[in-house]
Amino acid sequence: MSPEVDALRPQGLPRGRLLPGRATAPLVAIALMILLVAKGIVPALSQLDTDFPNYLTAARIVADGGPTDGLYDTPWFQEQMRRYRIGVPAEGKFAPFPPPTALLLIPLARLQPLDALRIMTVVSLACLSGAIILLAKALSWRTIDAAMFVLLSGYAILSGLRFGQPYIVASFCCILGYYAYLKKRPWLAGISFGLFAPIKYFALPLLLYFAVRQQYQLVFSGSVTILTIVLASIALLGWPLHVEYLAILGNHLIARLDMQDSFTASFQSFDSLFRRLFTFDASANPLPLAAMPGLQTLAVVITKGALISVAIAALIRLARSAAAGVAPSIGLIGILTLLLAPATATYHFALLWLPVGLVIDFALRRGAKFCAYFMVGAYALIGFFPYRLTAGFEGRGGLSVLAYPRLWLLLALFIACIYCVWRLPNPIHRAVAPEPAGIAAIGASP
Repeated sequence: MSPEVDALRPQGLPRGRLLPGRATAPLVAIALMILLVAKGIVPALSQLDTDFPNYLTAARIVADGGPTDGLYDTPWFQEQMRRYRIGVPAEGKFAPFPPPTALLLIPLARLQPLDALRIMTVVSLACLSGAIILLAKALSWRTIDAAMFVLLSGYAILSGLRFGQPYIVASFCCILGYYAYLKKRPWLAGISFGLFAPIKYFALPLLLYFAVRQQYQLVFSGSVTILTIVLASIALLGWPLHVEYLAILGNHLIARLDMQDSFTASFQSFDSLFRRLFTFDASANPLPLAAMPGLQTLAVVITKGALISVAIAALIRLARSAAAGVAPSIGLIGILTLLLAPATATYHFALLWLPVGLVIDFALRRGAKFCAYFMVGAYALIGFFPYRLTAGFEGRGGLSVLAYPRLWLLLALFIACIYCVWRLPNPIHRAVAPEPAGIAAIGASP
């Protein structure tokens, strides 16, 4: 690590340590590991919950050569779950998953459901370990600090394991892509970013950012990966299914999902918040703040437009820092992507490992310990917030805003990141070109 970059680290915080105190991270990590085993691993190995049966049923239909054009027909899909004896059919649906999602579990399609979930759990745990190791290398944190940080995402891991969701694997791929970028391996970076993009769209804005930065090998590799997966999906599932998906995509983008209450605070998004505040429904939302549905649309557009505008301004400022601005830019884009999402669930927030890690390290390198620790706290609260404390405010007029703690915590992370970019002294331009590893290489450009 160059002395110029190392000097950006706050005094009193040893290099490579996320939190002060030698024993802090190990003690917290051990406690979180015990929780992980008890609340995440053991349930995933012993019983089948929701979500995973949807992935497995779709894969079984494809593996058996079944009529895939009915995947978005929920009654028909539930009948297939009943025929295959997978999960609880009444809870099953394939919408609004993109068509390539049906290919995800094909290697496990012939297994018994619980056995398939157990293998998925092992894969997720391997990716969880890999994410910790690579994040530690990319940020020059101690491995125990990286483990503590990742495990602080709490419900994101626990629910991801219990429900057999692929977000732990997807987050690992993003971290691998960034690490490969640091190591000047753009082809591997592009493949890693593109692998889950046709299924979970989180990496698409990152590829767009690299395109703006003229990282053409990385973007080409990612684009070819995405195109290959989409073409394989069309070949195996048929073009009509993809046309049908495009027809229902609009409802997904405004948080209107099949078999789910579009007013629910469970989505923790601006879409559902403003719908709750301004759209009257006699049964689902009888007490809005004001029955003005036009204002709901306007509020969503203005809010998201403002967030995007602020983020673009910050990205332009970071671009002046050349290579050193890449890491916080990726962090900002990742946080913004989840903040703009029309609907989120706890397991989605495994995708925050890379972006939040990058912005926390960015703040530490600028000597902004308070800002960094504020972000650690907000991130940990997202992972462990007791939502039952705020659930009672939902549907009570203006008090409904209190039922969205995860949304406000994510917004706080975004604001803290913007603050670090705009309000703090900018010493980055004094640093020499970063090396291609560790914290000194966070923004290295291949």
